[in-house]
Formats: sequence, C-alpha cells, structure tokens
Amino acid sequence: MKEKLQKINDFEWLLPKSARKEMKVDGKIIANKAIYDSMENDTIEQLSNVCCLPGIIEPVCALSDAHYGYGLPMGAVMAFDPEDGIISSGCTGFDINCGVNSIRTNLTFKEVNEKLKELVNELFNTIPCGVGSKGKLKLTNDQLDEVLVRGVNWALENGYGTREDIKNTEENGCMEGADPSKVSALAKQRGKPQLGTLGAGNHFLEIQKVSEIFDEKYAKKLGIINKDQVLIMLHCGSRGLGHQVASDYLKIHEQAVKKYKIWLPDNQLVGAPANSQEGQDYFAAMKAAVNYSFTNRFIMTQWIRETFEKVFKKTWQEMDMHTIYALAHNITKKEKHTIDGKKREVYITRKGATRAFPDIPVLLAGSMGTSSYILKGTEIAMQKTFGSSAHGSGRAMSRTQALKQFRGEKISHELLQQKGIITKSPNWESLAEEAPLAYKSSEMVVDSIHGAGISLKVVRVDPMAVCKG
Repeated sequence: MKEKLQKINDFEWLLPKSARKEMKVDGKIIANKAIYDSMENDTIEQLSNVCCLPGIIEPVCALSDAHYGYGLPMGAVMAFDPEDGIISSGCTGFDINCGVNSIRTNLTFKEVNEKLKELVNELFNTIPCGVGSKGKLKLTNDQLDEVLVRGVNWALENGYGTREDIKNTEENGCMEGADPSKVSALAKQRGKPQLGTLGAGNHFLEIQKVSEIFDEKYAKKLGIINKDQVLIMLHCGSRGLGHQVASDYLKIHEQAVKKYKIWLPDNQLVGAPANSQEGQDYFAAMKAAVNYSFTNRFIMTQWIRETFEKVFKKTWQEMDMHTIYALAHNITKKEKHTIDGKKREVYITRKGATRAFPDIPVLLAGSMGTSSYILKGTEIAMQKTFGSSAHGSGRAMSRTQALKQFRGEKISHELLQQKGIITKSPNWESLAEEAPLAYKSSEMVVDSIHGAGISLKVVRVDPMAVCKG
C-alpha cells in the first residue's frame, strides 16, 4: 500500500482512492520525509480501511504521530456525513477524551530544581496513579451522574478550579447532551472510585522548563515570558469508565453492523448509522465519558496547585498557576466545516489527535525524557485536516516490544544521570513501556505539522521530572 502514496509536498502525501476499489475517498498523511520513511505499511493499510466506511468525507488524515492502532491508526482524523455516515465506537477508541492540561507558573528552573525531589514525592503522594488506582473522592451515584452531565461545572461548585480554568478548556469542560442513562452500571462502578486519578500507560504528570520560545507575542498571551519558566503538563483520560463505555458499545455496534448491513473492511471499525438509536446512544454515553475526563483533569489540576503551595509556601495565585489550555484526544464531535465550498455540520472523530482551530493552543506531549510543545492552530488546519493536529510523539514500538528491549531501572538511572530528570512510578515496568526510544522524535513530529502549516510552534518545554502511572 505504501508504494501507492503520492507526494504532494515535503509534508503531505496522498493516498488516492484509486489505491483500492473499496475506497470511497482519498487519504492523506502529514509527515516529513523521515516520518514518512519510518511509517509502517500496516498503518497505511488501516488508513485505507477508514476510507472505505459509509458516509466518509474526504480526506481521511493520518498525522505525523500516526502508528498502528485498534482498527485505525492512532493519530487519525475523519469526518462523517450526519445522514449517510456512521458514529463508530471503534474509531473513537477506548480511552475516551484522553487529553492534556498545561499549567503555567512564574517559578524559575532554579527555584523548582532546588526542591524538585521533595516536589515530586509530594505530587506522587497526592495524585493517585497506577493501574486500578482509586482516588480520594467518595461520590454517591447521584454525584457521579452529575459529573457525567455537567462536567467541570460540578467540580467548580465543589471547590475545585476556577472559572478561568473552564474558559481555557475545550468545550468549556462540558459537552452538551451527555446522558448517564446510556452509561452502563459496570462503567459507573469502575469510574466512581477513580475520579481524580492519573491511571497508567502513557499517562503522566510532568514538571517542565521552557527551553525555547518561537513566537514571543503568542507565548506572552499565554503567560509564558521567559526561558527557564516552569510549566506543568498533565496527561490522562476517562479511566475505567471510558474504557467500559467503549467496550459496551463495541458489542452493541457489532450487532448494529449486522442489523443495518454495513460492510466493514475491518471488524474493529464497528459503528452504527449516525442517525440510528445505537449511534446516538453511543454519542450520548461518549459525551458522558468526555465530561468525566475533563473533570478528572480539572480536579487534579487543583491538587497540583495545592501541592505546590505546600512545597513553596506560597499561594497558587502568587505562583501564577493558571491553566494555559486543556484539550481532548479520542473524541467524536459535531462541528461545522467548509466542504466543497459549503459550510456543513459533520461528525469529526479524532483518535490520538487534537483540535487545531485558528489561534487556539495545541498541546503536543513528548515522550518521557524528550521535549513537548505548545503550538497554535491555524486556518490552514481548517482547510487540510478538519481543524486537527498531532497530539504527541506517537509510538515507534509496541509496549510488548519495549518491555523486551528496556529495563525500567536503567531508564530511570539514565534519565537522571544524563538529563537530570527525576522519574517516579509505581513499578519499573511502566517506565520500560514508556522508554523515550519507544516513541518517535517529537521534534520530527512537530517539524511535520509546523511545515504543513496545521500547527505553528510557540514554545518548546523540556522535562525536569515525570510521575508515571
């Protein structure tokens, strides 16, 4: 399949619908030459599969962090017609609204580095992390339902965060139309004790220093004014609740595929007609998981502030600890886009991808031990990728491969000795799975999206310390 790709320019590659007879639309890959050369043929095959789905709208995009995933590549964006298209639990993915919060401070590298070990230990003790971790909150069933419907507004009314945090969160931290009755009892059971927890896998809490400012004017608008200024990045999702919502609806959508006689090139791409009961039920349940995830990060953001207060003996306001932006990955939304010269409302699914609307911050997480970036979205992204961009470095090898190749103890030692980065994790395996070499180069990923014009570099940040789940 890779041999059928056609170069558009140095950062874009076309997968024409003529590449296979079942394809209804063209695919597109955003990648520089190095990323393109390393992209697996299986990833491109998966991209072509999405191009075969009912009601799909051109183009289906794989971004520079794309890699082989469940049914379709992680790092993919697609649009579906609301009448002829589908809503797919398979395409949205398991960790619904896995996303990132970026928080600024006015603290310097020197100030934080002097207390870094104490700070990391306090954060690790304050933010529950690891597989199956349980939080400090004890929710009633009614309170959980309120979180699913009202998102961060529930948290605000219960003493977490600020209205400014809400303003700087995608969807203002709450998607309208969430319906807790469409979320299974098992999903609620799994999610109820986990609100305010980091989880495991690629989720992390990272202390970062600004290492380069590319766009001083825009950076200043975000409150970033100096090199060596310290930021915090929080990356996590909807925990067991979101995973169970996905698992439940994969089964429902398997039946819907048979009921509505939908042909699929891969059974992992299951979904239901967008205007069907099965499609809309999933959409309402997915929104509930989205709201849970926004609230999860919102609560932990406040606990991070309180931990900094404890260590530095200042109020979080004195330390200027404001949310720069908070955004979502793994999400399906209804948005208006210009298609064939006309504004249309369509369903956009971003899996391992994030929004890149004009002049809105784009947060790209690097791998453990490598740089992350703050960028800004562009009008070009609206034209090329349905207002979307890459969300992270993207894996270069599976977790199984990483566990065979790396040892967590060695990774931790090397990061500390070579880069001065402190790591903290419940076990060595999670550090091995997330070894920096298990991921693509974040510089190459960013070079691709910046070169394509879909996100422009604003700030680069480097890790000082990482808490892993």
